[in-house]
Amino acid sequence: MAKSDTSAASSSAATLAGSSEPYAIVVDGGRQYRVTEGQEMEIDFRHLEPGSEVVFDRVLAVSKAGKLTIGKPVVKGAAVKAAVIGSVQGDKIYVQKFARRKNYRRRTGHRSLATKIRIASIAG
Repeated sequence: MAKSDTSAASSSAATLAGSSEPYAIVVDGGRQYRVTEGQEMEIDFRHLEPGSEVVFDRVLAVSKAGKLTIGKPVVKGAAVKAAVIGSVQGDKIYVQKFARRKNYRRRTGHRSLATKIRIASIAG
């Protein structure tokens, strides 16, 4: 039994490291993102002009040419650079308050702002 458990763990690690496309795992805003070069994604809103650059220096792991480097807790010297595309609004979220037998009902909504970026390079 123990042999099959270790082979399953090694195969899952091989699947992660076996990807030929370079990727990195970065931390931003308390969340972890798996990013690849050229990928477009949305992060928490920042007051940045379109065309400016964002650098993620908290990189947890980097995979290049099938070699996976895992940090303790971060990979030293690794950085991910991204170009800002612009700001976007998220989907509308409704918040409802209700108190029974009190004739109290409130419905409000909001749309969160986000910053859309394109990953330019993965160094490290």
